[in-house]
Amino acid sequence: MLAKRKKMESRKQATNCTAGICAGQILIFVAPLLMVICVLTLFYRPSNKKEPNKVPAAAATLDGPLRWVLAPHTGDSPTDREISQLQQRIRDGRNIELWLERLGWAFVAKARESFDPGFYKLAEQCALSIEKRDPQSQEAMLLQAHVLQNLHRFNESEALARRLVQQRGLSFDYGLLGDALMEQGRLNDAVEAYQRMMNLKPDLRAYARAAHMRWLKGDLAGAIEAMQFAVGAASPQDAESAAWVNTRLACYEFQAGRFEEAEQRCAFALSLQPNYPPALLLKGRMLLAKDESREAVDPLQNAAKLNPLPEYQWVLAEALRAAGREEEASRIEAQLRQHGASGDPRTLALFLSTRHESPETALQLAQAELDSRSDVFTHDALAWSLSAAGKLSEARSEMQRALAEGTEDGRLFFHAAVIASKTGHTAETDRWLRKANELSHLLLPSERNQLHNAAASDAKQQASLAPNQKKTFPLGRNTARKARPQPQTKT
Repeated sequence: MLAKRKKMESRKQATNCTAGICAGQILIFVAPLLMVICVLTLFYRPSNKKEPNKVPAAAATLDGPLRWVLAPHTGDSPTDREISQLQQRIRDGRNIELWLERLGWAFVAKARESFDPGFYKLAEQCALSIEKRDPQSQEAMLLQAHVLQNLHRFNESEALARRLVQQRGLSFDYGLLGDALMEQGRLNDAVEAYQRMMNLKPDLRAYARAAHMRWLKGDLAGAIEAMQFAVGAASPQDAESAAWVNTRLACYEFQAGRFEEAEQRCAFALSLQPNYPPALLLKGRMLLAKDESREAVDPLQNAAKLNPLPEYQWVLAEALRAAGREEEASRIEAQLRQHGASGDPRTLALFLSTRHESPETALQLAQAELDSRSDVFTHDALAWSLSAAGKLSEARSEMQRALAEGTEDGRLFFHAAVIASKTGHTAETDRWLRKANELSHLLLPSERNQLHNAAASDAKQQASLAPNQKKTFPLGRNTARKARPQPQTKT
């Protein structure tokens, strides 16, 4: 019995020993596995913390342009908030192409609101990001063509617009094509593109383009009619577009001599978009036309501060000088000379030629501009620069190109009159002097002074040739003071 019990205890000890050995062996193999699992759990466990600046793997494939468009954006306007929200959606890594397209157009909207062309470059990066993922993306082509148009790269914009027209032919595609053609001076082709746009979708954009084309062709009444349709199609939800079409309509009314209506329309544009630079610029110009230079300074200063382009700075300097603030005017003109070549070379060329400064520089600027932008106003800038440089024969040829479309513009007529006078074409001089005088309220104070001097010189010359002949060009007070034709007194 005792021997049996000892035998059983011996077996139990052997079993326990075997179990211990097995457990130890299992632990030897399992421990490293458990360690690996712990490490994996530590590094790959999901985190509840957001990492807004981290680009996910799906978005990392666009690491070039994407770095620019995802740079932190500040601001508290609705457009600013939209940009930030779209940037975060792209960081989330889903539907990247869709959100990139919307972000690109948000940057375009911001560029229009802020008049900062840097946002167009960001929009272009969005287009390039989409194109990198889908080289045949029509959305990328449309966005990029629009950006190129606003950056004055009209040849490139036209090429993309033509591809879009061939591939799908939407209303906006034809609008882009028409814009590129118009800026290159091919107005008949632009009219055809705009008509296709209108046939497909008669909306604000189509009406506004039709109005501008009519104005370029010398049909002011038709331009007013079309722009009234554009104003009627404007939505209060798009305040910038509504302010723009109302400002353009005010410009046409101002040209037509409807001064009260123009002032009311301009004020309405500013109620839609407070501190809207184009409307502030027009308000200042209308005050200058009434010789209210002191009152014109404030809106023009605000406009130039928000949009410091040469056109704005030139008008502001004119108002400051007319108000007796010579030192301030000189400072603004110094800024214009320093930065104008990069901001708007065409306007700088006009400014220098009008002031009889740096004629060779003005000529170089105008000639360079003509390489990419050959519309009537660029031909006018080149003609005026050639005249200032003493190249009168070439100036007259360019001026004829500027006048070929029949555009009714006070500055065009003023330049044409001076060039015709310098080249000895008396009949042309008389014709353009009359037309320039009718629109003299569109000119800046210094231009009106030069027009008055040119008219006086022409009248004196004609009087010396035919002393008994009545003067063919009536001198007098600025026609801008007359909102309506005054009845003639019978003698």
